[in-house]
Parts: sequence; structure tokens; C-alpha cells
Amino acid sequence: MNITLRQLRYFLALADAAHFTRAAEAIHVSQPALSMQIRALEDMVGAPLVERTSSGVVLTPQGRALQAHAGRVLQAMTDLEQGLRRPGQGGRLMLGMIPTVAPYLLPEALPVLRARDIGRDLHLREAQTERLLEELAQGRLDAIVVASPPEDARVEAVPLFTDHFLLAGSAARVADLHARAVAPDAIDPGTLDPGQLLLLDEGHCLGDQALEVCGLNRRSARLDLGAASLATLCRLAAQGMGLTFLPEIARRQELAAAPGLTAIRFGDPQPAREVVLMRRASTPAQGWFDDLAAVLSAAALPLLGDDPRA
Repeated sequence: MNITLRQLRYFLALADAAHFTRAAEAIHVSQPALSMQIRALEDMVGAPLVERTSSGVVLTPQGRALQAHAGRVLQAMTDLEQGLRRPGQGGRLMLGMIPTVAPYLLPEALPVLRARDIGRDLHLREAQTERLLEELAQGRLDAIVVASPPEDARVEAVPLFTDHFLLAGSAARVADLHARAVAPDAIDPGTLDPGQLLLLDEGHCLGDQALEVCGLNRRSARLDLGAASLATLCRLAAQGMGLTFLPEIARRQELAAAPGLTAIRFGDPQPAREVVLMRRASTPAQGWFDDLAAVLSAAALPLLGDDPRA
């Protein structure tokens, strides 16, 4: 038996329309061409698949059985075709993102990605930088969004946006910091008391970047609570437990979620991180990578540049 995909498509069209003429019109073929393929299919099956009546057709028991199998076969072929397309071109796109970017950037970016043919079958992975780099190298991810890009010839990176660090804490702590600062309108991160800093646990690049900005190490920061999320740090800071570094991209969401939290800018040059989109250098980029980068960059714009005290 050598049933073709075309015969299965013609048969399913007939089963859905229950009429030869309407089925032929639906798949844009002539009625004689449709009838010929159905007869050939019946010959291979060795039994009638439809009962021809004056008002149309009715499926025979063999026809109903073939209808169920044919639907699964054609769906499997559709899945196969999509899976073999390049990432972002209607095929599966595996995108990784660090936890200090994903909750803030994705709500802005996903509606645009869904509306366009970029990653129609989009799968997201949120993890720390080291794990994302590992999964990118292994081919388990097609692209990743990170803030600590390594210098590696095996990967290609394009900048998405500059994310400034803000200093966040309760209103009382921030007011006290202003009162003691030499230049209240230009807080220097290097003058912060390490005993007041709340940091993410080891492995989160944001915690390491905050320490680097202040010229400190893990042992210097006595309030390193090993928190797993930026949201946890912001809620602790809002309760007066200490101060934390808040990426500008997270400002709007975290200030709304943590009543009592205040965020201020540092003096120039403001500390910041560069957020980039990375792929393997061996992965063809045409038709998806640059488009994905453009969407993510545009999605970040509404989250950046506002007065953090507003």
C-alpha cells in the first residue's frame, strides 16, 4: 500500500465538506481530480471509504477509521516541517534569559513576538548565566539574553540595551543616606556601607556586578542573604532590612510590588550593565536573530530612562 499525503489531504477535505464539489473548491482542485484520487485511495484500501448519496457523501466505517489516522499523520508532518525550519521562521525557537531580565522584559516582548513570525513556537528558559551558556553550547538553546557576555569566538553577541543600576531601599534608609552623603545628589556606590547591602546568592550575575561596582567581595557584604530572586531583595529592602541594587528595567514592576520601596540614581558615571542577545557563531542568523534582537531592544525602551523617583 502506497498512500500519498496528497490523497490523505484530499480525503480529509472530502470528509470535512461531505460533498465532492465543496471539497474540491476548498482545496482548489477540480472535482474530477478529487474523485480520481479518492477512487485510487479506495482501491489501495480495498474498501469503499465514502457512500455517495444525492446530497453528498457519508463516511463508511473504513472511512471513519482512515479519517482518524489521516488527521494524525498530517499533523505529524506539519510538526516535522516546522521543526526543520530555522529558529524564528515558524519553527521552534529555544530562548534563554537570566532571571533579572526575564520577568520584566518578557511581558513587553511576548505580544510582539506572537504577532510576528518570530518564534511562532517559542520556548523560554529562565536560568542563571552559567547554565544558559552551557545549554547554548550544547544546542539546547538557540539564543540567550545575558548581562555578562564572555569573550568567546564560538558565540556571537549583539547589544540590546544599557541597564543602569539604581539604589533601592526604604524611604528612611534612603533619606539617611542622603543626609550623610558628601554630595546628596550624586551618591557614589564606592561609599556604601557593605553591611547594608542585600545581594542575590552566588551564581546570579547581578550580585557579582553590584559587588564589583562597589569594589567589594562576598565576605564584605554582611547582609548577603543568599536570596534567589530580585523580588525577594526588594521586599526586604522595602521593610528596612538594607539596600540593594535595582536594575532600571525592573524599577517599575518592583516599586509597584513592594510598597515603601524607594529607588534613586547614582551620580555620573552611573553604574550599568550591558544586556546582550547571544547565539552560537555556527548558527545561521538570517531571518530571525536580528529581528529578535530588534523586538527585544524595542520592548525594553518603555522600561528605561524614567526618573526612578516618579
